[in-house]
Amino acid sequence: MKILFRLACALVLALGAGCATQRTPPAPRTLLLVSIDGYRHDYLSRGLSPTLAALARDGVQASMQPSFPSLTFPNHYTLVTGLRPDRHGVVNNTMFDPALGKFSLGNRQAVGDGRWWAEGTPIWETADRHGVRTATMFWPGSEADIHGHHPDYWKPYDGAVTPDQRVDQVLAWLDLPAGQRPGFLTLYFDDVDHAGHHHGPDSPQVDDALRRTDAAMARLVDGLRRRGLFDRIDIVVVSDHGMAGVPLAHSVKIDQLVPLDQVQVVSLGVLAGFNPASATPEAQAAFARIEKTLEQPQAHMDCWDKTRVPARLHYGHNPRVPQLLCSAHVGWRITTTDYLASHQGRVSLGEHGYDNAAPSMQALFVAHGPDFRAGTTLAPFPNVDVYPLMTRLLGLPAEPNDGDAATVDAMLAPAPLRGGALH
Repeated sequence: MKILFRLACALVLALGAGCATQRTPPAPRTLLLVSIDGYRHDYLSRGLSPTLAALARDGVQASMQPSFPSLTFPNHYTLVTGLRPDRHGVVNNTMFDPALGKFSLGNRQAVGDGRWWAEGTPIWETADRHGVRTATMFWPGSEADIHGHHPDYWKPYDGAVTPDQRVDQVLAWLDLPAGQRPGFLTLYFDDVDHAGHHHGPDSPQVDDALRRTDAAMARLVDGLRRRGLFDRIDIVVVSDHGMAGVPLAHSVKIDQLVPLDQVQVVSLGVLAGFNPASATPEAQAAFARIEKTLEQPQAHMDCWDKTRVPARLHYGHNPRVPQLLCSAHVGWRITTTDYLASHQGRVSLGEHGYDNAAPSMQALFVAHGPDFRAGTTLAPFPNVDVYPLMTRLLGLPAEPNDGDAATVDAMLAPAPLRGGALH
């Protein structure tokens, strides 16, 4: 009888083990992606962001390299597509397309035109295709109908919406009934970037913006705690780039080097771009002479034909990249005599868009939640790795991207500890 009893027990255990191996994996958790525009990686060490510091201490932190150019729209779209700007097509904050015309941040019609964004597939589109609801509290691209998709919940950008109001909207979305509640959300803050541009990265105004933004993050954490969600949600906090100080005198007056009436000026600033004025042989010849001149060593900038951009920048193949590029050295701007004269007292004292390897351009990465290894500091990594991290957390198939799964593996907790959507 004892032998039969033992055999029966073994059979029960074997059947139970077999059932366990076939068990459906738990649903992915809710993921919140937070961007603090212009938050340079070393700002965290100023001691003015205690909420962020606590998330970093209990989660994963790293210095993150932006993609080139280290500008807002290109890098925000890289974060949600995993593609470098040269591949997703948002190659600058200001750009030109022969079929679409001119794009700039302030052009609401262009920003909302999905054709500008269609070379990439944002994660909210993939989520939508797989039944995951999404919500964006401001994010470049989310206002556009991209391949026929918007996030389920989204807001047109309005700089007058306060940080607290942005947090409250995210919490309100998380309060929705289970069938309506988003599984992926974004939250965007821009005070730090604005202060850095207007006053420079070492100004007291930037310190004040760091405090205000961290107070909004504290409001978010408190709201999640009161809802019993803080220990059940994955939070990824990033920035798009850093910030460098630029004295007013550090201005390359490009009109003193280039006859601007002989080129199409696509963009100025840290990364200036020029095309031939027209397709006529005369215009092409004039442009070739200008290129030859500017590609000689310059005191405060480097200029290249788009076919000769250094390979490490992964830039220059997209048709929207201008034919001639001039990249200012860190701490300098490329502008015109007329612009400086007409903007006295209103020229930015902080800039970004520089070489993405520059220390002052490095961005923030902090991740916290049950799916992350606690107390982990990673080596610096490129921001294209954020996209495969998010698709892994959400259980979504990743579109082709430039990210590296090895970075993702290093920051995630062991698989048995992961999973479990909010209910």
